[in-house]
Amino acid sequence: MSTNTKKLVFICFSQTHLLDMAGPAHVFYEAVEYGADYELLFVTTDKSEVLSTSGLYFSKLVHFQELELNKEDIVFLPGLDFSLLSNQEYINQLSDFFYWLKVQHHKGIWLASVCTGAFILAETGLLDGKSCTTHWRRFASFEERFPMVSLLKNRLFVEDQFIFSSAGISSGIDLSLFLIEKQYGSRFAMEVAREVLVYLRRSGTDPQLSLFLQHRNHLDDRVHKIQDFITKNFHQKLTIDSMSEMVYTSPRNLTRMFKKATGITIGNYIDKIRMEHAQQLIREKYKMDCVAEACGFKSTGQLFKLLKKMDTHANNVLNG
Repeated sequence: MSTNTKKLVFICFSQTHLLDMAGPAHVFYEAVEYGADYELLFVTTDKSEVLSTSGLYFSKLVHFQELELNKEDIVFLPGLDFSLLSNQEYINQLSDFFYWLKVQHHKGIWLASVCTGAFILAETGLLDGKSCTTHWRRFASFEERFPMVSLLKNRLFVEDQFIFSSAGISSGIDLSLFLIEKQYGSRFAMEVAREVLVYLRRSGTDPQLSLFLQHRNHLDDRVHKIQDFITKNFHQKLTIDSMSEMVYTSPRNLTRMFKKATGITIGNYIDKIRMEHAQQLIREKYKMDCVAEACGFKSTGQLFKLLKKMDTHANNVLNG
């Protein structure tokens, strides 16, 4: 196993919600297929065989105390039957596991919950003074039990000091793609998202998506092909005529197809991709003439003009 391998630890509680685990696990499986260096481990807090809420057994599980984890490995905590989370005797039985979670987090391991898995995180005390989310049906119970935690009710997932929480089954998949983006970059996450036919979603109060991931919520293969071409060649001169030939259609029809699928024009999409890259280079302290050249601008003046245009547009959107 490579020294760069990231371990993904899926905790198989008794009465785990199957899709809370299977959804994220499949996303990371696809990431491995695309070249990510992940090792998936399925782990128990007690017995080597446990029953999910769907009636499917997990067996031949590794005990959590046998693991040796490293910084930026990820522990996933799926949701489980709420009757267990409401059972103080069951919670008491997890005391050693709660301590282990705290030790792992202090070592730099990332912790991620799906659905009611946030209750497990909160029981450790690690969420005190931090923000999280959970399934909407359990908001009242969560706030009553954990008044020291800031519960965000309008979020698909939340990140706070490398503790991640998501609202439910599908948002656990979104969170998984977000974690892949953090470790492998936007373009790689985009490829995995396309493979599983899922689009990264966030609510309006979340940080904006990378432009490499926006406007991909469609299934038009020809438009995806053009978007892939633009993301790889945005530093060159791009023409509608040459791109339309790539997908065997007319420039006029490509223009119509692209706007229908993405909601923006090809020209606006190219501008956004160039601006994303330019802003990254500016953050990395590159000189403006180098930034302009790397992003396909003829001059720094053209770059500044587009920067001003994009900033004006963003302010107009924010101000209604």
